[in-house]
Amino acid sequence: MIKIHPQYDPKTIETAQQQKWASDKRYETCNTKSDKPSRYILSMFPYPSGKLHMGHVRNYTIGDVLSRYYRLKGYEVMQPMGWDAFGLPAENAAIANGVAPADWTFSNINHMREQLKSLGLSIDWSREFATCTPAYYRWEQWLFVKLFNKGLVYKKLATVNWDPVDNTVLANEQVVDGRGWRSGALVEKREIPMYYYKITAYADELLNDLDKLEGHWPQQVITMQRNWIGRSEGMTLNFLYELDGKPLTLEVFTTRPDTFMGVTYVSIASEHPLAQHMAKNNPQLQDFIEECKKGSVAEADVAKAQKLGMNTGFSVKHPITKQDIPVWVANYVLMSYGSGAVMGVPGHDERDFEFANKYNLPIIQVITNDQACCQYDTKNWHDWYAIKGICMNSGEFDGLDYQQMFDKLLAKLEPKGLANKTINFRLRDWGVSRQRYWGCPIPIINCEHCGAVPVPESDLPVVLPTDVVPDGRGNPLNKMPKFTDTTCPKCNQPAKCETDTFDTFMESSWYYARFVSPNDTQGMLDKDHANKWLPVDQYIGGVEHAVMHLLYARFFHKLMRDEGLVNGDEPFANLLTQGMVLAGTFYRENSDGSKTYYFADEVDTDGKIATLKADGLPVTIGKIEKMSKSKNNGIDPQATIKQYGADTVRLYTMFTAPADQTLEWVDDGLKGPYNFLKKVWRYAAEHQATLQHKGLLATNLSTKTDDLNQANLSKTGKNLRRKTHETIAKLDADLGKRLALNTPVSSLMELANELTNFTIASDDDLIIANEALITLLVLLQMFAPHMAEVLLENLGFNPLELTYPSLDASALVQDTITMVVQVNGKIRGELEVAPNSDIDWLKNQAKTLQSVQKYLTGNIIKEIVVPNKLINIVVKG
Repeated sequence: MIKIHPQYDPKTIETAQQQKWASDKRYETCNTKSDKPSRYILSMFPYPSGKLHMGHVRNYTIGDVLSRYYRLKGYEVMQPMGWDAFGLPAENAAIANGVAPADWTFSNINHMREQLKSLGLSIDWSREFATCTPAYYRWEQWLFVKLFNKGLVYKKLATVNWDPVDNTVLANEQVVDGRGWRSGALVEKREIPMYYYKITAYADELLNDLDKLEGHWPQQVITMQRNWIGRSEGMTLNFLYELDGKPLTLEVFTTRPDTFMGVTYVSIASEHPLAQHMAKNNPQLQDFIEECKKGSVAEADVAKAQKLGMNTGFSVKHPITKQDIPVWVANYVLMSYGSGAVMGVPGHDERDFEFANKYNLPIIQVITNDQACCQYDTKNWHDWYAIKGICMNSGEFDGLDYQQMFDKLLAKLEPKGLANKTINFRLRDWGVSRQRYWGCPIPIINCEHCGAVPVPESDLPVVLPTDVVPDGRGNPLNKMPKFTDTTCPKCNQPAKCETDTFDTFMESSWYYARFVSPNDTQGMLDKDHANKWLPVDQYIGGVEHAVMHLLYARFFHKLMRDEGLVNGDEPFANLLTQGMVLAGTFYRENSDGSKTYYFADEVDTDGKIATLKADGLPVTIGKIEKMSKSKNNGIDPQATIKQYGADTVRLYTMFTAPADQTLEWVDDGLKGPYNFLKKVWRYAAEHQATLQHKGLLATNLSTKTDDLNQANLSKTGKNLRRKTHETIAKLDADLGKRLALNTPVSSLMELANELTNFTIASDDDLIIANEALITLLVLLQMFAPHMAEVLLENLGFNPLELTYPSLDASALVQDTITMVVQVNGKIRGELEVAPNSDIDWLKNQAKTLQSVQKYLTGNIIKEIVVPNKLINIVVKG
């Protein structure tokens, strides 16, 4: 037993413990079969930006607490770490700093790895990888080739944001007010060939399997996924027209065929072949189409943009009425969605209503909601216009409801080939091509004779050159003959390697699976290892990834399943989405309306008034907002760890708010957890000194707990034992069932308070105090592992041999309880009684108390007993 130093020094003990864990490879796991049950805990891996933020700290601490809990419970736990290392931020930073993205990325990884280790995370670092290494992305390319050969990957033209100055495709977020974020050039819509994963082939399964996740994933996330997949049943309808003497049809899809008789125009995308044809001899239309090419191609941006259109001068025939329906080119219709044509029903669609009023197009009411009080208004939209009601102004369909209209319309047009029942999805196939350098090369060879030919598996990986310093003007791979020039594997003729790289969602969609066998050189993953660890038992990450990342990961899991690599249909059995970390803001408003934000340590404030330290002048106290660089309200985890220690930071992030809710960061809030740890440290040192004085060891004293006679214990001793075992039971339920991570810290603080206030008056009391302290420290290991482990070691315990404390149910039994006695609602005394005592007996006992009797000076009109809590005597007079 090593003497505990009287002063708590987190810096010294945390560094020593971390070195010990690293040297004895404490948290490395193996893939061999074990008698222990396994648990795979995974937090979403970070992008190596170079600096941890408090969102990282919270995310990884949640995972670590759960990992340590399951280890104490006897599980073999895998908690790995990797780096989402490809992507545009690295390329932009490389351009700005004139360095290769690889150098920037690996330098950041080295720095962030040390930052993560400073948190005391029980991570298996032997499984670490970065997604930008050929050893990782080789298997991504391998799967792509497999799926390409199966027809689940295909190539087609796609409309993208194009910067004509930098000669590059821009992500939607890189388009600012219609201009390239770097060059300032007006962005164009351009069609280029892209590779697509046929995710729509799995749409039904992706939707239906959400039922399996009910109760295991947040309902909010499941709902977002359902909405994104967006299954809808409707009808595909065809309008008739002739072009160059040929009879043709214009196809549209609608979920509201009951409004078909209210069509007054049809809108088509500017890229639609019909629009292109009509513009050949129409300069105004050609100019409008060119104008439509500007701006973002994001569906959300298009929806918010001003609705603009132009009449093509062409019309199609309504298949029922045979009336001519004008065809308009509209900027809100995208060729990449559906057929690139939509029917305009302004009477019952708000967007069409807005468009029709803008261009004075007819608006016809063809649905009534049977509300006589509601007068239809063609100038002002009302929500009830969009309801499914009864058909009117619809000729032979008048009086039919939605389903009746659907069935009759289908029966009339389907035999003529002019309609069919269709199930449609909002989900679109996943375009994975990116015209950027810092990404995984797409393993395709482009041959003039053979077309797109996949790279033979034996030639994988296609390795990305890592010594390139991009200048931001197009993809530098296009200027590298050493990379591009090759031979077609089919015809042996000169050919070119594809220079597009994969969307970085590709790497993050299967990293969880690679962790099971990260160093495997023979395959994407080892199925035996996958069977041991997958699916991930607990996945943790921000709700901002609720749709895209999680959807693509679910899709990839099904792809790997169908290739025989994994079992099961879903990658993540349980999901926890942690809340954001918020902090206060301070700013001054500038003359141009902009704001200058200041760090909290630059400001003096009492919470109501704030002044800048530099000049003593006022600054505005802003809103509590998500930590960000732009608002200067981020907290540096390293600085906080340096001041208080990692254990305090871990405790604070867990204690301050439920894990799935936002956490408002307050610097002064760290003092509470820090003082709590100091108190526990101080008590442990005093307890050790007491034992040494008596010639006792904490380890030996722990073995005597089972010999305690519960009936003979003092009242305070019974209370402390009960608190100890209540804490054991509560933490087990909180972490193992409810996934509550803040309330366990409160419980540990309550146990510490009761322990430090406990007076040892007998040998039994000393055993009880020893049991409470060791229980506290064992449980505290999950939240403050450095300090708790050091104290346990100094008290003679081997933390590797300690397990989750056993619950003694007999300690939870209460012989007596304290009931408060009130007179007219004011406390006048207490009764020590057996639980669930007779109510009439309690009333009589309460009235015998001297402290109560002097207040019974009138007529007793009511006696209220709340079982096991209080007695209230109501006196009047």
